Amino acid sequence: MFFITLTLNWGNQLLDRTNYFVKEHVGVLKLSDTYDIIDPDTQQNLGVAQEKLSFLVHALRLVIDKRMLPTKVEISEQVNGPALLTIKRGVTFLRSRIEILDRSGQVIGYFKSKLFSLGGGFFVYGTRDQLVAEVKGDWKGWNFKFLDAKGNEKGTVSKKWAGIGKELFTSADNYMISIADDFKANSGLLLAAGLAIDIVFKER
Repeated sequence: MFFITLTLNWGNQLLDRTNYFVKEHVGVLKLSDTYDIIDPDTQQNLGVAQEKLSFLVHALRLVIDKRMLPTKVEISEQVNGPALLTIKRGVTFLRSRIEILDRSGQVIGYFKSKLFSLGGGFFVYGTRDQLVAEVKGDWKGWNFKFLDAKGNEKGTVSKKWAGIGKELFTSADNYMISIADDFKANSGLLLAAGLAIDIVFKER
């Protein structure tokens, strides 16, 4: 069994917000991705998410679906800065389990993908295997919802937003991660989940 591992620094302000604008860096023939994480209201740069791949994985991506290959994504306050959060996946096939760890290496939750889903999505679990949220949506319209254990909507991942920063939407790979105020305690998990939709689970 292979796992995706995320290491989080819960004390950082980056992980204590309710709105994140994620903007992909544009590049020609790039095999790895870099994203800016921005405050949509002030347009202040909060951090950056960077894929860190080996030469072998870069080469294999030319012929193999990226969802089956290992990947590593570091989230930091600046390019090539120390990682505040790391997403790491081993080789995977039908289902993947994403373990979430704090800086001390303690498991604080995990993501579990759905085996069969017409739209796409996965589940977010806490430290005691309790369901924190279901990520549910569709790839075509790029509209995802965070639903709590009772099915109530507690956030969204979308390419549409009516806030001040709506002019930031200039490409198909830019999107908003929004979290309900009463669900803010889970912001770290849901930021990771929103990034995982695009970087880990999305078919390229």
